[in-house]
This record gives sequence, C-alpha cells and structure tokens, in this order.
Amino acid sequence: MSTSSFSRPGAIDLSQLAARAKAGPPAGAPGAPAPAAPAGGASYVLESTEQTFENDAIRPSTQHPVVVELYSPRVATGQQLSDALAAVANASEGRFLLVRLDVDAAPGIVQALQLQAVPTVLAIISGQAVPLFQGVLPRDQVQQAVDQVLKTAIANGMVGRAQPVAPGTGPAGAGPDDADEAQPDPRFAAADEALAAGDFARARDEFDLLLKANPNDAEAALGRAQAGLFARASVLDPQDTLTRAADVKDAAAQLDAADLELVSGQVDEAFERLLGVVRRGGPDRETARVRLLELFETVGPTDPRVLAARRGLMAALF
Repeated sequence: MSTSSFSRPGAIDLSQLAARAKAGPPAGAPGAPAPAAPAGGASYVLESTEQTFENDAIRPSTQHPVVVELYSPRVATGQQLSDALAAVANASEGRFLLVRLDVDAAPGIVQALQLQAVPTVLAIISGQAVPLFQGVLPRDQVQQAVDQVLKTAIANGMVGRAQPVAPGTGPAGAGPDDADEAQPDPRFAAADEALAAGDFARARDEFDLLLKANPNDAEAALGRAQAGLFARASVLDPQDTLTRAADVKDAAAQLDAADLELVSGQVDEAFERLLGVVRRGGPDRETARVRLLELFETVGPTDPRVLAARRGLMAALF
C-alpha cells in the first residue's frame, strides 16, 4: 500500500485495479439511479463499473481530481449523500469529476480497496487514492471535504478541468467536433512564428499574453512552459552551470542545472534535483516548486516520470 499520496495515513495504491478491470463482468445487482443532472446545466457525475473504472476514474486523475462515491442500492439513506455529492460536483463546474460505483457489482474493487462500509467516499489524484469519509454527511460537510481535495490538487499544480458528462455516453468531448482540433489554431500564430525563428523568449511572451486573457488555457500553458524552458536553457553555459550546481545549497544553480538536464533528456535527474531543493526547505522552496510544476507541463501530465515526481512533491510538501 502506498503512503505517498497526500502524505496521509490510509493512502491506497490503485495500480492493481487495472488488471482486475480486464476480468469478465461480475454478476451483481443493478445500480441505484444516479442523481439527475441540473436542468439546463452540465453534469459532472459519471456512473462507472468495475470494467470501466480505470478509464473513468484513475486515468483522468492525472488531469484533474476525481471524487469516487462507493455506494450500494441496498443502503436506503445513501441517496441523500448521492444528491449532496452531485450538487457539489455540478456546482464546481469541472474542478473535479464525481464517479459513482455500485459496490454490489464490483467485488474486485471492494477487495482491492478493503472496503469496510458503504457509502464510502474517496479522492483520487495522480492515480493515488485517499479515503475522505464514510457514511452519510450533509452537503456542507461534503463541501468541506471536497474543498480540501481541491486545495491539495492546486498546491501540486493540478489545475485541469473535467469535461461534462454526456448522458449515456460517458465524458463528453469524444465526438465529431474533435476533428476540428487538428486544424491550426490562429491564436497561436504569433507564438508559433517566434518558435520557428528560434526566438524562445518572444514565444514565451506571446503565450503569456494568451494566458493573461484565459488563465485556464491548457494549450497555452503547455506552450509557455516549453518556450520558457528553451529560453532559459539557451543562455546557459553548461560547464559553468554544472560547476555551480555542485553546491547543493545554491538553489539558483540547481534550477539552471535542472533546465539543462531536461533539455538533454535527463528527466528523472531534473525532477529529483528540484525535489531536493523543495525537501531542504528555506526561502527557495516555493521557487523550486513552481519551476518543477513548469517542467511537469513540459514533459506532459500523464508521463510516468511526471506522475512519480508529482507524488514525490506531494510527500515533500505535506
């Protein structure tokens, strides 16, 4: 059992569930009806199964927090909690996704989680789960528990948003409109021109303008991270940087060396160097944390090396 997630007791490693999901469909009772989506609004509540749980809950947790409601239709009072969770999820407008799972039809997951009571609510961030609470709580207490999850996610640089759930189809966004994404986006024309010319500083500034207009633009954030990395690394002298970085107390040198390592493909080394600065604490800790999050963006949020380093960052911070 992993203890790195949230640095809290009871953290659960969900990696074993991927293998269980490949088993045949279990026999079980039909699930209770999901809470109705708000009239005229988007829903962020997804009904899952043992076979789809990895895709529905574990994989998306690398992009945004996932809250899982483990319920049983045999628990009559559980609908009160379901309604409260759905209300909080839909009011969040994608800051997290609520995934519901009928435990009566998911014995493999029950065994993997060593579930003791129903209903149980847990949070998943970067593939790691931590129990939040058991039993039925009023909406205000549910909101408090979720707020703690969202704060933890933000502190670790996870600012992605869940896509609304299309009725009967799972998460929306996998339709014909996806073909439009292959077309060049005119918003990035100036930044792309600067990148093509090798002017990384100007490209970084162009992405900054886009993020100023829309701070939640994930594509612009990725472009900004990559342009910023190359802008910094292009003005560094490798030999001088590595000489300075021999002094582990020189935080500025550690940041520069991490940039050079990432550019040269030494991803794990770059992450571990910055994690060392975070672990040592002091006035440079926050600077190293922010730089590490930028490098996460550059490599990609689903890369296994990023997932491992993100867990290391969570442990270092909490």
